[in-house]
Amino acid sequence: MLVRTWNVFHGNTVPPGRVNLLEEAVRLAASAGPAVVCLQELPLWSLEYLDDWSGMPALGVAARRSLLPRGLARRLTELDPARFRSGFTGQANAILADARLRILDSSSIVLNPAAFRRRLDLPLAAQLAWAKERRVCQSVRLQLPDGRTMTVANLHATSYRHDPRPADAEVLRAAVFLDAVAAPADIAVLAGDFNLRPGESRALAEVAAWGFSAAGPGIDHVLVRGGSSEPERRWPEERRRIGGALVSDHAPVEVTIE
Repeated sequence: MLVRTWNVFHGNTVPPGRVNLLEEAVRLAASAGPAVVCLQELPLWSLEYLDDWSGMPALGVAARRSLLPRGLARRLTELDPARFRSGFTGQANAILADARLRILDSSSIVLNPAAFRRRLDLPLAAQLAWAKERRVCQSVRLQLPDGRTMTVANLHATSYRHDPRPADAEVLRAAVFLDAVAAPADIAVLAGDFNLRPGESRALAEVAAWGFSAAGPGIDHVLVRGGSSEPERRWPEERRRIGGALVSDHAPVEVTIE
């Protein structure tokens, strides 16, 4: 059973260009038969197309609201995708699930509400950076064909290169949220763009102590508890090239669960 995560960067390319490959990126993310795909950095307008593009039932959750009607925001962003990115279109996360899996429940939580941010004694600059964009974690509880159940939580944590504590706090909040919505016997999967690397993160060490699998070397992770899993695999660049263009500034990361 394959679980994959990808920050698709709104379908933009590296280096930035005037072509947007979001549809192609979503189709690529859903290729090779994954059971679950967690996506981050989607424009809000794309949520209504994910089912068709991927061939998988999709559940999305908004992080940043769109400043304009979605159709207009999409057209304006297409004038210069690299420059405007989420400025007009807003931003969302989504979980795609194989149609053979039964969706039992879904929920979400804001990772950086004001009351939570005040718990950390951070300098003003860090507090302002942390408050700049709402961060969310969504969960989906699934019944597998063999009768087992699995709860997947998908997050996109704050990126603040001067201090890992905001992302650390959000990842721990997401892990506690996953604990709350998963049944004791569930396979639990915490996946997404953590903006944290092992060795610089207290949160990754903490969740490993809770029984989750070890994180790989990057900032995107698929951590598993309650099921046997292989180490994280990161796609090579050539696998995410579409028509010669390198899609996203992140590589997909995936894990096979027995």
